[in-house]
Amino acid sequence: MNFSGDLPIYQQIMEAVKNNIISGEWKTGERLLSVRDMAVGYGVNPNTVQRALSELEREGILCSERTNGRIITCESEYIESMKAESANKYIGEFMCKMKNLGCSLGEIIKLIENTERKEGIE
Repeated sequence: MNFSGDLPIYQQIMEAVKNNIISGEWKTGERLLSVRDMAVGYGVNPNTVQRALSELEREGILCSERTNGRIITCESEYIESMKAESANKYIGEFMCKMKNLGCSLGEIIKLIENTERKEGIE
Protein backbone atom coordinates (compact mmCIF):
# COMPACT_ATOMS: atom_id res chain seq x y z
CA MET A 1 0.00 0.00 0.00
CA ASN A 2 1.26 3.45 -0.86
CA PHE A 3 0.64 5.85 1.99
CA SER A 4 0.19 9.56 1.46
CA GLY A 5 1.44 12.26 3.79
CA ASP A 6 -1.90 13.98 4.27
CA LEU A 7 -3.39 11.52 6.79
CA PRO A 8 -1.90 9.43 9.60
CA ILE A 9 -1.08 5.90 8.42
CA TYR A 10 -3.51 4.25 10.83
CA GLN A 11 -6.37 6.28 9.31
CA GLN A 12 -5.31 5.25 5.81
CA ILE A 13 -5.34 1.61 6.94
CA MET A 14 -8.81 2.16 8.40
CA GLU A 15 -9.99 3.50 5.03
CA ALA A 16 -8.43 0.56 3.19
CA VAL A 17 -10.15 -1.94 5.50
CA LYS A 18 -13.48 -0.10 5.16
CA ASN A 19 -13.16 -0.08 1.36
CA ASN A 20 -12.44 -3.81 1.31
CA ILE A 21 -15.57 -4.41 3.38
CA ILE A 22 -17.82 -1.97 1.49
CA SER A 23 -16.77 -3.36 -1.89
CA GLY A 24 -17.55 -6.90 -0.76
CA GLU A 25 -13.96 -8.05 -1.18
CA TRP A 26 -14.03 -8.93 2.52
CA LYS A 27 -17.32 -10.56 3.58
CA THR A 28 -19.44 -10.02 6.67
CA GLY A 29 -18.58 -12.49 9.42
CA GLU A 30 -15.16 -13.13 7.87
CA ARG A 31 -12.15 -13.33 10.17
CA LEU A 32 -9.35 -10.84 9.55
CA LEU A 33 -5.70 -11.73 9.37
CA SER A 34 -3.74 -11.29 12.57
CA VAL A 35 -2.38 -7.86 13.43
CA ARG A 36 1.12 -9.14 12.77
CA ASP A 37 0.20 -10.52 9.32
CA MET A 38 -1.61 -7.33 8.37
CA ALA A 39 1.37 -5.25 9.51
CA VAL A 40 3.66 -7.28 7.28
CA GLY A 41 1.20 -6.91 4.37
CA TYR A 42 0.97 -3.15 4.79
CA GLY A 43 4.66 -2.77 5.62
CA VAL A 44 4.01 -0.94 8.89
CA ASN A 45 4.52 -1.39 12.61
CA PRO A 46 2.01 -3.78 14.26
CA ASN A 47 1.05 -1.00 16.71
CA THR A 48 -0.18 1.07 13.76
CA VAL A 49 -2.42 -1.76 12.56
CA GLN A 50 -3.58 -2.39 16.12
CA ARG A 51 -4.64 1.25 16.44
CA ALA A 52 -6.54 1.14 13.13
CA LEU A 53 -8.37 -2.06 14.05
CA SER A 54 -9.20 -0.81 17.55
CA GLU A 55 -10.76 2.31 16.03
CA LEU A 56 -12.78 0.16 13.62
CA GLU A 57 -13.98 -1.91 16.58
CA ARG A 58 -15.12 1.28 18.33
CA GLU A 59 -17.04 2.20 15.18
CA GLY A 60 -18.73 -1.21 15.20
CA ILE A 61 -17.25 -2.36 11.89
CA LEU A 62 -15.18 -5.09 13.51
CA CYS A 63 -15.86 -7.33 16.48
CA SER A 64 -13.23 -8.98 18.64
CA GLU A 65 -13.66 -12.61 19.62
CA ARG A 66 -11.23 -13.96 22.15
CA THR A 67 -10.53 -17.23 20.34
CA ASN A 68 -11.17 -16.14 16.74
CA GLY A 69 -9.47 -12.76 16.58
CA ARG A 70 -11.32 -9.95 14.83
CA ILE A 71 -14.26 -10.52 12.53
CA ILE A 72 -16.20 -8.21 10.24
CA THR A 73 -19.61 -7.22 11.53
CA CYS A 74 -22.52 -9.30 10.27
CA GLU A 75 -24.80 -6.26 10.17
CA SER A 76 -25.26 -5.82 6.43
CA GLU A 77 -27.45 -2.75 6.98
CA TYR A 78 -24.54 -1.04 8.74
CA ILE A 79 -22.21 -1.88 5.85
CA GLU A 80 -24.77 -0.53 3.36
CA SER A 81 -24.97 2.72 5.33
CA MET A 82 -21.15 2.94 5.27
CA LYS A 83 -21.25 2.43 1.52
CA ALA A 84 -23.84 5.18 1.06
CA GLU A 85 -21.84 7.52 3.31
CA SER A 86 -18.64 6.90 1.32
CA ALA A 87 -20.45 7.30 -2.00
CA ASN A 88 -21.99 10.60 -0.87
CA LYS A 89 -18.57 11.85 0.20
CA TYR A 90 -17.01 11.01 -3.18
CA ILE A 91 -19.95 12.42 -5.12
CA GLY A 92 -19.82 15.64 -3.11
CA GLU A 93 -16.09 16.04 -3.81
CA PHE A 94 -16.62 15.26 -7.50
CA MET A 95 -19.53 17.69 -7.85
CA CYS A 96 -17.56 20.46 -6.15
CA LYS A 97 -14.63 19.96 -8.53
CA MET A 98 -16.88 19.85 -11.57
CA LYS A 99 -18.67 23.05 -10.53
CA ASN A 100 -15.26 24.68 -10.03
CA LEU A 101 -14.56 23.77 -13.67
CA GLY A 102 -17.73 25.63 -14.59
CA CYS A 103 -19.79 22.58 -15.50
CA SER A 104 -23.56 22.62 -15.14
CA LEU A 105 -25.47 19.59 -13.85
CA GLY A 106 -26.53 18.78 -17.42
CA GLU A 107 -22.93 18.89 -18.62
CA ILE A 108 -21.81 16.71 -15.74
CA ILE A 109 -24.47 14.11 -16.57
CA LYS A 110 -23.44 14.09 -20.26
CA LEU A 111 -19.78 13.70 -19.32
CA ILE A 112 -20.62 10.77 -17.04
CA GLU A 113 -22.74 9.10 -19.74
CA ASN A 114 -19.96 9.55 -22.33
CA THR A 115 -17.36 8.16 -19.96
CA GLU A 116 -19.63 5.25 -19.14
CA ARG A 117 -19.97 4.38 -22.82
CA LYS A 118 -16.23 4.69 -23.46
CA GLU A 119 -15.25 2.64 -20.43
CA GLY A 120 -18.03 0.07 -20.80
CA ILE A 121 -19.12 0.62 -17.21
CA GLU A 122 -22.43 -1.00 -16.35
